Amino acid sequence: MKKKLMSVLLCAAMVSTMLVGCGGSSDGSSSDSGAEASGSEESGSGGENAKLKIGFAMKTQDGPYFVTLTKAVQEKCAEIGLVESASDVVVLNADMDVAKQSENFETFISQDYDLIFCDCIDPDNIIADEKAAYEAGIPVINCDSGVNDGSYCVTTVYSDNEQNGRLCGKSFAESMGDEEIYSIMLSGEKGNVAGNQRRQGLICGVLEQRLGISEDEAWELTKEADTQLLNNGSYTNEEANFTIAGQGWGNWTVNDILNDANDLVVKTEGKLNTMFAENDQMLFGGMQAADDAGLSGIHYVAAADGAQEAYDYINGTKECKSGEYYCTGENSPWQVAISATNIAKEILVDGADWEDYDEITMTEAICVTKDNVDERYEFGF
Repeated sequence: MKKKLMSVLLCAAMVSTMLVGCGGSSDGSSSDSGAEASGSEESGSGGENAKLKIGFAMKTQDGPYFVTLTKAVQEKCAEIGLVESASDVVVLNADMDVAKQSENFETFISQDYDLIFCDCIDPDNIIADEKAAYEAGIPVINCDSGVNDGSYCVTTVYSDNEQNGRLCGKSFAESMGDEEIYSIMLSGEKGNVAGNQRRQGLICGVLEQRLGISEDEAWELTKEADTQLLNNGSYTNEEANFTIAGQGWGNWTVNDILNDANDLVVKTEGKLNTMFAENDQMLFGGMQAADDAGLSGIHYVAAADGAQEAYDYINGTKECKSGEYYCTGENSPWQVAISATNIAKEILVDGADWEDYDEITMTEAICVTKDNVDERYEFGF
């Protein structure tokens, strides 16, 4: 439960900021943990908002989503006047090392930062770090990755994984008419919350549309379906004319999914007509496996992320040899950054009470197909 103490501490921190000049990395790039995250105390002519010290405890820069999220937070902070330039938002990259991320929090806290954005590595380990920031009067806004105790942060901003998946599954099932959906599922990491939500959303949307049932009823069936898929490696609903013939695990990347995708393509060749995936990158790996096997007529359906490469396949500017890239769910780092930085401005500049925010702030769920891909393209990465 968020404490009133935070409001008092935050006010004190903001008063202190008005009295003391701040610093920032000259280039906004990743720094070693524990290193000085400060530079010149002169912020130029940006006014008092340019004196705000804002940091980003980033878990990695390995992957286009994370690179774009970092850039988007920096640029949006500058755009709305929290800092003078994007490079004034100091990024400390943990390189997927939880100990290093903790050290990065210590750096921001010891240097009296006004606000910390965080994309955490581990949802449990980060709690102690966010508690330390809370006790120092520094608000934390989580971006992209959730935490298992939101008592010490303002909110966590990410996409609506369940509804993105559901909208994509439902739209695809409608597009298939009465044709059988004989598919495989390409998943990220076992037990990953976002992956579970995306996968279950896809299944829910298909069942809801095919069986003509309510969303609530579809979610109930989805729980049983997902349990069966995880335990048995396959799932079939004859009434819905819907089969998931196998599941592969790919750690969210093109290369890591290839072995499983190749095996599943061989296993299901002759019947396979659909590949589902929990993100675009693994679907690209599945597409490569299908292309290598000389398959055709495959429908590709991702629950996330909205990579511009996926958009290029959807709008036809990039050829999909083995079939069609039907849709993806919008998990936009730009939209996450817009929401997160607007909340930061409300707190740091407008004086909003951090207790007024829900623990979770979700961006709008959107299924991106050829019908709306052009208007969503700018939010891709």
